[in-house]
Amino acid sequence: MARTHGNGYKQGFFTAKNPRKYRGNPEQIVFRSSWELRFMRWCDEQDAVEQWASEELVIPYFSAIDQKQHRYFMDFVISVRGRDGTLTTYMVEIKPHEQTQPPKPSRSKYYQSKCLEYVKNQEKWKAAEVFARAHNMKFIIMTEYELGMRKRKA
Repeated sequence: MARTHGNGYKQGFFTAKNPRKYRGNPEQIVFRSSWELRFMRWCDEQDAVEQWASEELVIPYFSAIDQKQHRYFMDFVISVRGRDGTLTTYMVEIKPHEQTQPPKPSRSKYYQSKCLEYVKNQEKWKAAEVFARAHNMKFIIMTEYELGMRKRKA
């Protein structure tokens, strides 16, 4: 059952057609946006995806903002079998492209919060990169462009 919240985000529980591929409890797969739902469907339906998980991997990271240790719940971990037979495991973060770029300076009351969010994301992604390298995985960020929900301007 999906709900759309006041912020426009669609949230709910995903029902896997191929629950054997899911690593975690297939009865409790939560999506927090329509973009995550789209990616879950892709993971569930693609033969090349041998296994996948959502928010099952937790990576510790240190925040320079509050000088504390935090936990980063990776959006997805997927293992994909290549055409050559090799298995590659990806840690996947789903984010709007705008949040992957430094905020443009403005007088908006949201500018400071956008700056803090950007710094927090950079800290989490740095920790994810280190974790991925240490565990023979690849870390990628997918935006609306990679998900095919929007085309880049030429």
